[in-house]
Amino acid sequence: MTTEPIHVIGGGLAGSEAAWQAAQAGVPVILHEMRPVRGTDAHKTDSLAELVCSNSFRSDDAETNAVGLLHAEMRLAGSLIMACGDAHQVPAGGALAVDRDGFSAAVTAKLEAHPLISIAREEVPGLPPAEWDKAIIATGPLTAPSLAQAIAEATGADALAFFDAIAPIVHFDTIDMGTCWFQSRYDKVGPGGTGKDYINCPMDKAQYEAFVQALLDGQKTEFKEWEGTPYFDGCLPIEVMAERGVETLRHGPMKPMGLTNAHNPTVKAYAVVQLRQDNALGTLYNMVGFQTKLKHGEQVRIFRMIPGLENAEFARLGGLHRNTYINSPTLLDGSLQLKSRPGLRFAGQITGCEGYVESAAIGLLAGRFAAAERLGRAPSLPPVTTAFGALLNHITGGHIVSDDEPGKRSFQPMNVNFGLFPPLEAGTNLRPEGFEGRFRGKDKSIARKKAMTGRALTDCRTWLGLNAAAQAAE
Repeated sequence: MTTEPIHVIGGGLAGSEAAWQAAQAGVPVILHEMRPVRGTDAHKTDSLAELVCSNSFRSDDAETNAVGLLHAEMRLAGSLIMACGDAHQVPAGGALAVDRDGFSAAVTAKLEAHPLISIAREEVPGLPPAEWDKAIIATGPLTAPSLAQAIAEATGADALAFFDAIAPIVHFDTIDMGTCWFQSRYDKVGPGGTGKDYINCPMDKAQYEAFVQALLDGQKTEFKEWEGTPYFDGCLPIEVMAERGVETLRHGPMKPMGLTNAHNPTVKAYAVVQLRQDNALGTLYNMVGFQTKLKHGEQVRIFRMIPGLENAEFARLGGLHRNTYINSPTLLDGSLQLKSRPGLRFAGQITGCEGYVESAAIGLLAGRFAAAERLGRAPSLPPVTTAFGALLNHITGGHIVSDDEPGKRSFQPMNVNFGLFPPLEAGTNLRPEGFEGRFRGKDKSIARKKAMTGRALTDCRTWLGLNAAAQAAE
């Protein structure tokens, strides 16, 4: 009996990984890549998995870094992207950086040589036809306009974003709650709210004016020529608002009205920065109204001027750029399948993740899920304690819907980070064996991360069946 193929649209990192995983599971794959038939503004070659920006896969530290942990999990899962990255790495300290030409050539060669993979150099202008009952769209942030339009028509007018206005996100446990306090403006209790739904960071006049000046002086990134300048009401960068007058911000996202400092009730703040819970776990908070084109180093420096955020660690920094992605938590089920069309999956950056490795990881999962279904099995979802599971959960439902900002998208792309993982179980012993003396601050943070990565790798091996295989071999 002949197994029908899975169609993968897009030969970037996610599509390449999805095709590889499905083929390795024994399922035929047709990989559709529009280059060189149709080029993009960013790609330079017709190679599969071409790296269009940096050549870095970021940290390779699997003990204390979330992306390094994702590297390790992908290697356990037989990732093509990681295997080719490892084979073509170049010196980069603790990061994994690759020779971009050698890397993409290796991925292309592996896919071309696989007996179950056929590569079709053609544009797929619309949604896959009905006869492609198992398909994966992995077309990335530079999805062809015709396909993007088809996706928008099939999923709803507000389901596809073409420009990504991102506000920074802060790890909750790095916010100084001795300075900040919980309160909604005028103690308003919205749907699902308590009247204490925001973290508030107060500023006096001198602090506010120094902050505004820093925004004006800070170095900004420029839009690429093909991106245009997509400013629109409700998503103006914080520094653009500051350019409109020194008082603009305190009458906009930093207005102090309706708020009383719980630590100093008799003193009225001149301005207030608000942070709103960003994920269901309550580990991440986003800076309300703080989308920005400031360079990343400048964001860290300037935003740490805000009282209560002096030691803030950022899960994601702000930005505003071209990024075609869907509203995945609304549209996709837990296995990346379009709820309105079973069998059609999305993978990579179009699902709402950031970064080469994250895109490839979601491609890996989509390929495995589709192959399982083609072989008559239900997809096996990774545990949320793993990097795979934490990233998948963010994409398919880990965010918080904003009730007080109707019309605004509450779901935004993100890199993998420890804020997406469920907290460690209560009572987990973090002290390394033999550790003596004071245990807090940096030591405790490192120990917590090591405990989370250790848990993740154990659970990932179990999910992949590697623990059982090792026991059987002994």
